[in-house]
Amino acid sequence: MACGLSNPILRLEAPPKRLSSLWKQNPKLSQGMYCQMRNFNLVHKSNLIRRAVATPVTITANNEEQNKSLMCEKYGFTQIGEQVPDNITLKDVMDTLPKTVFEIDDRKAWKSVLVSICAYALGLFLISKSPWYLLPFAWAWTGTAVTGFFVIGHDCAHKSFTKNKLLEDIVGTLAFMPLIYPYEPWRFKHDRHHAKTNMLKEDTAWLPIGKDEFESSPLFKKAIIYGYGPFRPWMSIAHWLNQHFNLQKFRSNEIKRVKISLACVFAFIAIGWPLIILKSGLMGWFKFWLMPWLGYHFWMSTFTMVHHTAPHIPFKKSEEWNAAQAQLGGTVHCTYPRWIEILCHDINVHIPHHISPKIPSYNLRAAHASLQQNWGKYLNEASWNWRLMKTIMTTCHIYNEERYYVPFDDIAPQESQPIAFLKKFMPNYA
Repeated sequence: MACGLSNPILRLEAPPKRLSSLWKQNPKLSQGMYCQMRNFNLVHKSNLIRRAVATPVTITANNEEQNKSLMCEKYGFTQIGEQVPDNITLKDVMDTLPKTVFEIDDRKAWKSVLVSICAYALGLFLISKSPWYLLPFAWAWTGTAVTGFFVIGHDCAHKSFTKNKLLEDIVGTLAFMPLIYPYEPWRFKHDRHHAKTNMLKEDTAWLPIGKDEFESSPLFKKAIIYGYGPFRPWMSIAHWLNQHFNLQKFRSNEIKRVKISLACVFAFIAIGWPLIILKSGLMGWFKFWLMPWLGYHFWMSTFTMVHHTAPHIPFKKSEEWNAAQAQLGGTVHCTYPRWIEILCHDINVHIPHHISPKIPSYNLRAAHASLQQNWGKYLNEASWNWRLMKTIMTTCHIYNEERYYVPFDDIAPQESQPIAFLKKFMPNYA
């Protein structure tokens, strides 16, 4: 029976549950060794193993496929991709994409705007007419619809919405305003995410926590356990507050544009919020703005963590980082219920977006089909499910060079009750 693989890409725990506690006693295996445990004789009275022999065996293609299949089942994935070879470049991948996927189509772009406006208007209507027990469904729809505004602004920031660049900035700013998200600050930070995807300390989205940082203060430790645990689907709120309103986080040549975006956001707060309250009261502000806004942040957080966080996907130091491995093999394609994908303009079709951010959202599916045809064995794919979310929220916490991620409760079990709670009560369906 297989006891483990030292290469974290193919790491696998021992299947027999009755022996799981015994694996922890085994010493670490040397790099690249596949270990086979045999000749077990259990002494029932002492519950000890009398003899265990570890012997190296040859890794075959069948072994690898079986292990990847087991990893898929364990993590909630449908496919675990092979590691992208070092000699493949991002340009090699990009050159295989059809030229048509880069073409901007104004008709399709404005159609996406119309879809989002109509979906949002329908959501507001449903909120206004729904009895209290149906409001959660109306909020879920409206929060998903307003996420479509973010995706439109996202295309504008990548200059893939329309050929008129001034119009792109105007549309992007307006699309972000109901979310009180400053467009230009987000654009500057997001460009860095694309340039440094899954680069340790350099990426701006969902970095794993360093052990020293985790133990830096009791207050931070408690906050991050909750933030990367039960509140992880809303952690984008902390990112929004921390990254986009402090002028000191931006270069001098960016400050002017940052100030314009901040002024637009504060104008919406100063004008939009009072009008909502004047028309429908504080409860109206809660119903029509706050709850859909929290729904948007649920999707913002969920999409981002699912795209780039998995036990087998590493964050690497800058000197070890490889663009093709990070963008092609370090980004996850995840399918969602079709209505979510429509309202969010296929933002979940994310691998081609990281191959080239210049691909408009309405061409992502064609680009992904091309990647599947030419580079399919390297892709990581999943369908959104409870097990996938549970894996991320209960295991993908502290950076470890060998294991990639160490759960909070491995380092601080006494303080990690929220993680234990999730492991016990969160559904595990895949």
